[in-house]
Amino acid sequence: MIRFTFVAVPLAIAGLAAPLAAEEVGYGPRPAYLIDRIEEGPLKEKLAGCMGQTPSRSDFSIGHRGAPLLFPEHTVESNKAAARMGAGILECDVTFTKDHELVCRHAQNDLHTTTDILASDLAGTCVTPFSPAEGETEATAECRTSEITLAEFRTLTGKMDAANTSATTVEEYMDGTANWRTDLYAVEGGTLMTHAESIELFRNLGAKFTPELKSPAVEMPHDGFSQEDYAQKLIDEYKAAGVPASDVWPQSFNLDDVLYWIENEPEFGAQAVYLDDRYDVEGFDYMDPATFEPSMQDLADQGVNYIAPPMWMLVTLEGDEIVPSPYATAASEAGLNIITWTLERSGPLTGGGGWYFQSVADTIDTDADYFTMLHALHDKVGVVGVFSDWPATVTYYANCMGLD
Repeated sequence: MIRFTFVAVPLAIAGLAAPLAAEEVGYGPRPAYLIDRIEEGPLKEKLAGCMGQTPSRSDFSIGHRGAPLLFPEHTVESNKAAARMGAGILECDVTFTKDHELVCRHAQNDLHTTTDILASDLAGTCVTPFSPAEGETEATAECRTSEITLAEFRTLTGKMDAANTSATTVEEYMDGTANWRTDLYAVEGGTLMTHAESIELFRNLGAKFTPELKSPAVEMPHDGFSQEDYAQKLIDEYKAAGVPASDVWPQSFNLDDVLYWIENEPEFGAQAVYLDDRYDVEGFDYMDPATFEPSMQDLADQGVNYIAPPMWMLVTLEGDEIVPSPYATAASEAGLNIITWTLERSGPLTGGGGWYFQSVADTIDTDADYFTMLHALHDKVGVVGVFSDWPATVTYYANCMGLD
């Protein structure tokens, strides 16, 4: 059984979680629910045959912002839930405050959707104050960590990441959670963390670390704080905590950040992850390696060892069979380790799975296809880790397949 514990006060006051005992790792009902819906065949037989196995932590299972399918992302509660589902690696997306302290937020400018800032005394710090919907004009707001100090950041509480753009009041705007998620575990608010606090929490939970250096919403350098300072400070906080580089996979969508770590912090740079969003680059085609700039071999020659694209870039269809894409083949041929994102972020799959499943949408029609995709990513593509919004599913699969 998974036992959830809520923390209603800041870590600095409440203290950090006690080490997570092995017996506290569990799957809950979701993996079995999905397995029940898999059509008869070898995959269902294999996964069903693992019912009753003893759950154990796996580095193949990566908590994406914790467990945000049901918990406010990047909060103590969300990460405790992910650890209790056996996620061996947990993520802190790293942004910075006005006084250049590192904190866990998915984006520097997402406080209006992920916290209660609009309903707090800090609403006046928002670069775009709340503006209600009117006619065909949607409600808007934008609030940044870079506009508030760390002390001010600590006064906020986390909520489910959502906004109701049809809202005419702040209360309505903050009440936009998708109907396939829930506010049940957000009623009392989620506990926000600094990056340093996430390090201590994750270590006490028995997990390893994958911090992502987020692109700033402000122009850099910011009050003398350069991009290099930002990248270095992230690494320095692991060194100060005595965390070995082998337990850390620093990530960035900015290749220059990855190359900075490779050159200036080679032990940490050896596991630096290049998050690949070149699908937004004109002329890039994941089905045509000739359009890759830099090429996979170029990346490897620069010292990049890990690459992490979204799931759909790694697969394509041959008839009804999910097979590796040319992108996946090129990465493997260059010797790159592949991590991917993000399982269970799409909601119900009865409509084809949306953005994360776009390359194989013709075969996606049931939530059981979360396991279909996961199996293809492991068995055919050879990924070494999968981010998930509900890590229990990936942990179950990893345990069943004998993955560490």
